[in-house]
Amino acid sequence: MIPNTLFGREYEKKKLARCLEMEQAQLIIVYGRRRVGKTYLIHQFFNGRFDFKLTGIYNQPRMVQLENFSYELNRQSGRTDPVPKDWLQAFQMLRGYLSTLPADEKCVVFLDEMPWMDTSRSDLLAAFEWFWNGWGSMQNNLVVIVCGSVTSWLAENIEENKGGLFSRLSCKLYLQPFTLLETEQFLKARGIEWSRYDIAECYMIMGGIPYYLSMLDPEMSYTQNIDNLFFRKRAELWDEFDHLYHTLFKNSEQYIAVAEALSRKRGGLTREELVKDTNIPGNGHLTKVLRNLENSGFVRKVSLYGKGRQSVRYQLCDYYSRFYFRFVKPKTGRDEHFWSHALDLPARRAWAGLTFEQVCMDHLPQIRQRLGIAGVLADVYTWSDPGNGESPGAQIDIVIDRRDRVINLCEVKYSINLFEIDRKYDLILRNKMDVFRRVTGTGKALQMTMITTYGLKKSKYNSLVGREIVLDDLFTTCD
Repeated sequence: MIPNTLFGREYEKKKLARCLEMEQAQLIIVYGRRRVGKTYLIHQFFNGRFDFKLTGIYNQPRMVQLENFSYELNRQSGRTDPVPKDWLQAFQMLRGYLSTLPADEKCVVFLDEMPWMDTSRSDLLAAFEWFWNGWGSMQNNLVVIVCGSVTSWLAENIEENKGGLFSRLSCKLYLQPFTLLETEQFLKARGIEWSRYDIAECYMIMGGIPYYLSMLDPEMSYTQNIDNLFFRKRAELWDEFDHLYHTLFKNSEQYIAVAEALSRKRGGLTREELVKDTNIPGNGHLTKVLRNLENSGFVRKVSLYGKGRQSVRYQLCDYYSRFYFRFVKPKTGRDEHFWSHALDLPARRAWAGLTFEQVCMDHLPQIRQRLGIAGVLADVYTWSDPGNGESPGAQIDIVIDRRDRVINLCEVKYSINLFEIDRKYDLILRNKMDVFRRVTGTGKALQMTMITTYGLKKSKYNSLVGREIVLDDLFTTCD
């Protein structure tokens, strides 16, 4: 059982508390990746006490949504109003009910999964704009919370609204997945005491998604849990992928095609490469698909150092999706103990090494803090050069370009033991630095930075490494 308390989310709780203290109407949106805990946050913070709460119904027409509205309004108000004919009438009825409540007490309205209510030709948004602008915004005791997993809808229609809701937002909360430290604390609260190595691997599969983490069984080991949740017949997360994409995106097949194409490429793909790999025309529709995936936390944009805006690449940054494409989709129905049996598979080691790079990218504040540059302006890139027949190429996992004229070239290595730099690897590192300086022409100081799980084994070849960061450094809070 999940403890009946609101774990973490200190920043979000402070912002919500501040909104309640304000003496004017508050319009709040809460969004983020599906399963990240948006509804749980609001329910726990308000202790389930709302003057009106409505949850949209997935993939249902307008009249079903309006019938649901009528049922909830009558149930929560004690009234017997008929089903409204449209959303304008529905919000008129809501306004009439809220007007009867005490004006000296906070009035909280929670519209959960609002994007699902906005069906074809529903005019939901126009009706909500009328409700807020014509009445709600003038009620000093009113707090309206709009929530949903379809982040792109909330971003386009509420946050970036150019019409009646322009600049009307009081607060926006984009819920991020848990960090490694928050994941460790969450698991401990559930009675799960694992090594940080196992927690990191679990994170590389589930990310910091509370819903997935809540499924872990304290009586099982990490590998047993993964087998149980992903590879057992009809396991809980076996078919999560279809629900995840189909409930978030219309024409979800194209979104899945983009995600799968990105899962096959370590450094990501350019827009032109995506067009070639997916056969989706490189027009405004692809722009919308990529923007929606990015807003929903599935895709991130990265730039190559020294290449300008033309170098933008898209990377799949959703851990669950990456794991699904790499192991779950190909292994369906074959081995219910696949993860336990895959401990020594080269494919698993390769996956762990690549995914640990993403973990580092998602914990850049912790890395910057460990480097002592938390207060220094810096840009983050990846970098690679294919080389030519006369000189070898090179690739840098993470490039931190600092305003104090220092560049950290971060080499990420995921190892079960201390990582050893031998003569061969020392030559590889020196080549990386040499090629980077020659190709980019930078005059800044270069500092080779190793990010490993347990640190470096003592070796005469360690002298090139200026800074070391270990897994434990990622399990920290940032000031």
